Amino acid sequence: MFKIPLFQSLKHDQWVKPFLHHYKRVLYLALFLGFMTFFCAGALMFTSGYLISRSASLPENILMIYIPIVLTRAFGIGRPVFRYVERLTSHNWVLKMTSKLRLQLYNTLEKDAIFFKRTYRMGDILGLLAEDINHIQNLYLRTIFPTIIAWVLYCFVVIGLGFVSLWFALMMLVLFLGLVVVFPLVSVLRNGARQEREKQVKNALYVDLTDNVMGVSDWIFSQRSQEYVDTYLANEQELYDVQNELRQFNRRRNFLFQLYIGLMAVSLILWTSQRFVGNHGGAANWIAAFVLSLFPLIDAFAVLPDAAQETNVYKDSLDRLNALNGKDQPEPKKVMVDSTDIHLSDVSFHYENETKVVLNQLNLTIPQGQHVAILGRSGSGKSTLATLIRGDLTPTAGSLTLGGVLTSSFGDQMAQYIGVIQQTPYLFHTTILNNLRIGNEDASVEEVWHVLERVGLKELVQRLPDGLQTMVDEAGLRFSGGERHRMALARILLQDTPIVLLDEPTVGLDPITEQALIETFFDELAEKTVIWVTHHLQGIDQMERVIFIEDGQIELSGSPAELAATNARYQRLKAIDEGR
Repeated sequence: MFKIPLFQSLKHDQWVKPFLHHYKRVLYLALFLGFMTFFCAGALMFTSGYLISRSASLPENILMIYIPIVLTRAFGIGRPVFRYVERLTSHNWVLKMTSKLRLQLYNTLEKDAIFFKRTYRMGDILGLLAEDINHIQNLYLRTIFPTIIAWVLYCFVVIGLGFVSLWFALMMLVLFLGLVVVFPLVSVLRNGARQEREKQVKNALYVDLTDNVMGVSDWIFSQRSQEYVDTYLANEQELYDVQNELRQFNRRRNFLFQLYIGLMAVSLILWTSQRFVGNHGGAANWIAAFVLSLFPLIDAFAVLPDAAQETNVYKDSLDRLNALNGKDQPEPKKVMVDSTDIHLSDVSFHYENETKVVLNQLNLTIPQGQHVAILGRSGSGKSTLATLIRGDLTPTAGSLTLGGVLTSSFGDQMAQYIGVIQQTPYLFHTTILNNLRIGNEDASVEEVWHVLERVGLKELVQRLPDGLQTMVDEAGLRFSGGERHRMALARILLQDTPIVLLDEPTVGLDPITEQALIETFFDELAEKTVIWVTHHLQGIDQMERVIFIEDGQIELSGSPAELAATNARYQRLKAIDEGR
């Protein structure tokens, strides 16, 4: 039933297989209840068919009617009861498994968070959380459980018919083989690749859409918003085309499946007509019993084609999850540097399993204490460059060093050298004091008040009823955007790192607040190395150097004054930003 690659993935699996043994009793119970559901459904129609036929003739004994009535009631009650209990059992088993899988995934990502980002992108994380865990869940609910139950029913039906007629049991063996083997096999061969392609396109959409949404302001600023929309629509169209091919094939296959069921029903009618010869009673009463019992059993086999064609999807999900294992990184050695010069030599980078080169042989030096602005449209590579500088990614080629040491060697120690202020600084649901001490857990209360004064928040906090002990709402919603950014700056000042990376910290602020915040940033960070990733040119004149990245390479580099005087492209960008 399954393609061999799925068996290979399960053979070396460290995520799903352990639960088969851990919860095996519940698993066996769920399979038994599933079998009993379809057994009761088939038995209900069998006894009902016999009862209808027998009631239309003159019974020799009242027991010929009474016993089928009792059995009909018993199987009629048994079917929904077994179905309900089976759903409770199987879903309870699967939900237990997936909850532990999500915990295991979280622990894996949390433990190797820095190293994970060196290989994967934000969209990959969303794909793992949103897609792969759900696929593992469906592996049991939609494939393994139904397939095992269908095969058990198949054997039970064929063996049962063998007691009535060996010849007809062999014929049903062949006919049912079409349901449990031929249709699923054709689905795998014809639709399995499409199913796998659908999942790959969805995963790619998670990655691309995440990157584009996070950089949507760049698209707008570069006046390429329509291109952004066109790119997204093209990706959506590709997904729609694949899904449309899947639907068309499924409709044709389901039509043929129903025709095949009709063939089996006709075969049953012909055989029972020959086997149970009678007129208005006797053995002829069994004709309806055998024919009607076929239809509820078909529900157990109808899901097999879909279950089989999805095995490629499950294989991909298993491989992605198991790829997270075995990547434990050694604890970085203690790193000490004498300077904080940043040097890039022929740095190139592309993400794993992708051919697109994000950065291409980039050469750049940022001396200690220099203020540098990095500009570029979405997808140009500026955010990737910032991530490489932090050491969260490792260059595919070339070298990137901080004080002569590869940035990828710092690990968690990079927090001692580089502080980051994001687009939307996060404030946790705890006191203001605890939020600020994230930058330095040993900071005294006096030091905290001092940095609050430097960033212009001291009077605001003093006016609060509980001062530094004031609880912050989840995500810091009680503070304005500018105030949250000043809180983030206060953290950085307490952290006292020699390098500060500003990742578009003024996005979404009004012009007056933005200008005031920029002035505060650069006044307080005057003695530090500042790397400002931005799409907005307001305040750019305060920088010592401006770098514009295009298609992974440096297209412009120089001081703001030099570029404003000599570079037409910079002049045009400046005019657009100022609304001229």
